[in-house]
Amino acid sequence: MKKYSIIIFILGLSTLLLIQSKVVMPFVYKVIQSDIFLVDSKDQGGQAPISTQLTNIAYMHCNTYIKSKLGPDISISFSEKPINAWSLGNYQYVINAEIDISNPTTNPATKKYVCRINYKNGDNEEGSLDYTNWSIEGLSGLDAI
Repeated sequence: MKKYSIIIFILGLSTLLLIQSKVVMPFVYKVIQSDIFLVDSKDQGGQAPISTQLTNIAYMHCNTYIKSKLGPDISISFSEKPINAWSLGNYQYVINAEIDISNPTTNPATKKYVCRINYKNGDNEEGSLDYTNWSIEGLSGLDAI
């Protein structure tokens, strides 16, 4: 019986691999190629940094979020514009900027940070100045504060 269990295991594994390569993966590739995950919006993403009205507003809201997370004893100042801003498409942005931080217990320092932010109202840009219409998806570079 032990001799047959190895053969049954190899046959079962071969069958599973065959089903996955001939049935499951072609189906997955068809789903990926379809428009099922396509979001149609006026905001197209790109690899090059951009500067638009919405990236400037996104930068302002990232700064508001940072101010809300830091304590009152920390003095901060932001530059006028971010270093870079990218649109990921569908009103999702990545902002790279610097912040000057001074704290009573440490020396003043300039830190770089990255903020990922999403505008929730899509193509309706009327509420873009309202902080509640945005969501911060991630913030990095300010962990040591």
